[in-house]
Amino acid sequence: MVRKRRTELTDSGEQQGEDSGRGAPRFPVRHPQPTQHMPQQPQRGGDGGRGGGGRPYHGESTEYQQRGIRQLGRETRTPGSGAGPVRSPSPGLHQAEEVYQQRSRKGPSDVPGRQPGSSTSHMPVHGAEASEMVRNVSLLTEGATHQQMQPASSKSMRFPLRPGKGLKGTRCIVKANHFFAELPDKDFHQYDVTITPDVSSRGVNRAVIRQLVDLYKNSRLGNRLPAYDGRKSLYTAGPLPFVSSEFKVTLLDEDEGQGGARRERDFKVVIKFAARADLYHLAMFLQGRQADAPQEALQVLDIVLRELPTTRYCPVGRSFYSADLGGKKSLGEGLESWRGFYQSIRPTQMGLSLNIDMSSTAFIEPLPVIEFVTQLLNRDVSARPLSDSDRVKIKKALRGIKVEVTHRGNMRRKYRISGLTTQATRELTFPIDERGTMKSVVEYFRETYGFVIQHTQWPCLQVGNSQRPNYLPMEVCKIVAGQRYSKRLNEKQITELLKVTCQRPREREADILETVRHNSYAKDPYAVEFGIRISEHLAQVEARVLPAPWVK
Repeated sequence: MVRKRRTELTDSGEQQGEDSGRGAPRFPVRHPQPTQHMPQQPQRGGDGGRGGGGRPYHGESTEYQQRGIRQLGRETRTPGSGAGPVRSPSPGLHQAEEVYQQRSRKGPSDVPGRQPGSSTSHMPVHGAEASEMVRNVSLLTEGATHQQMQPASSKSMRFPLRPGKGLKGTRCIVKANHFFAELPDKDFHQYDVTITPDVSSRGVNRAVIRQLVDLYKNSRLGNRLPAYDGRKSLYTAGPLPFVSSEFKVTLLDEDEGQGGARRERDFKVVIKFAARADLYHLAMFLQGRQADAPQEALQVLDIVLRELPTTRYCPVGRSFYSADLGGKKSLGEGLESWRGFYQSIRPTQMGLSLNIDMSSTAFIEPLPVIEFVTQLLNRDVSARPLSDSDRVKIKKALRGIKVEVTHRGNMRRKYRISGLTTQATRELTFPIDERGTMKSVVEYFRETYGFVIQHTQWPCLQVGNSQRPNYLPMEVCKIVAGQRYSKRLNEKQITELLKVTCQRPREREADILETVRHNSYAKDPYAVEFGIRISEHLAQVEARVLPAPWVK
């Protein structure tokens, strides 16, 4: 097979050839990562690009993010200097695969004692030369055997080779929204988790494991603090005192049941050893001694650093949002914007770094349902009855939203809206006993709770399943706080959201630094458990201010 050679010109006009088809040998990760997480995508390098990679912008998404701080240039690493970052006053740009490019460029003329174009079968061999050749063959055989013994990784990412370093423009140093991380010197273990009965909610799964850790950390878990991905995988910094073990966990529902008692749910949890999460190949990649980025090891570190923010904030994808991060701003029609941050662990040429950026997205305002509908329709709803188009708009906006009742004092039971009734509240009746005795919703609320329904011409909210629906008047319901609005925004709401996310670089830098200080990674119990240390200073990388292009 003929391989195409790429030719480059140096400053002196000389040509340099590089075998584009010959790359570095793969050093795969020893064990596969759980399939529930998609691998992080590699980021492109080069002058004027983003230093550690960031999150792509999706035009149709309700989440908008603008990068006011440019991530330019690449970072410096000295091969063989360890996993920690190398910082210099004037950082250079180092390609992690130069070692292997040099090896791949070696041709037959590099063999000692051999002339170009000569054949080895007719070369005269003397005693000393024969001994040297035998030693060389032995070393090559041992190296090939060592590489063959390492299993292939299903999620390794090979970054494209950088064609060269930029020479044009004015050199400068810029700040990037990356924070250096020190690679932990710990032995990570992966365990498979099976929760019975099976639940689809990650929140419930996390609550079950959190309760398990609270009950058994100091006894059956060997004082380990595990990190959990919310699905099937759990990670520890060191082995647990068992290979496989079964636990019983009882979880209390957050919603009150009949008579004010909270319903208990019993779960069986089986934790079984799966593999060791090997960080050796990640260290080799960061040192420039391996061409493939081990995505499994990066995902383990990502899960560990996401564990504490998941309990503090509202997680949405790779971002975390809170009403306390930068305040809230109304977007109109019952929606408001929440500030948050995006974080992801990234391998860079200066070492491991944590990429953090600010973002905003739309949440539903925690309003009484009556007030939410009034803002949604943008008119006085008591002036005239609802039209069919109004009902469709209300049903579309409220379906799937969680509400809590307000007519029972401190007992705030929560329900999820499944739809609206076709009839008005004054026309709704339901059976109250096995004999089929019917009672109207208006009478039931007046006799049972002493609550007089005012808007009897409005439809009721329908909660529960379709076989046994429950009817709740809108005026006794309030929207639960912290619910992200995932439907499409209108043009006015998009404009208001963009106004919130638009920031000058210095303002965005201040917000990012404040987020890092607020997260306090040095005091994060999961980061401490796994030996991960995050810098509190922005990374400084080399960049170039390019001259303005000619316009034809």
